[in-house]
Amino acid sequence: MPADQRARHPRRGTRGCRPPAFDREAYKQRNAVERCINRLKQWRGIASRYEKTAAIYLAGLHVAGIFL
Repeated sequence: MPADQRARHPRRGTRGCRPPAFDREAYKQRNAVERCINRLKQWRGIASRYEKTAAIYLAGLHVAGIFL
C-alpha cells in the first residue's frame, strides 16, 4: 500500500477497507437460516417454484418444514 494511502486509511474507518465488526451471535443466526434455506432448496417444487399460487407454495414450504 502506498504511503499516502496508509496515512489516509485510519481516518476513513470502515470505508477504508477495514473489516466490519464481527458479531458472533448474528453470524450463528445467519448461518442457521442459510442452512435451512439450502435444505429447503433440495425440494424441487420449492427450489423451482412449480406452484403458481402463493397459498400452494406456502403449503409446500410447510410440508417440507415438517419433513425436515
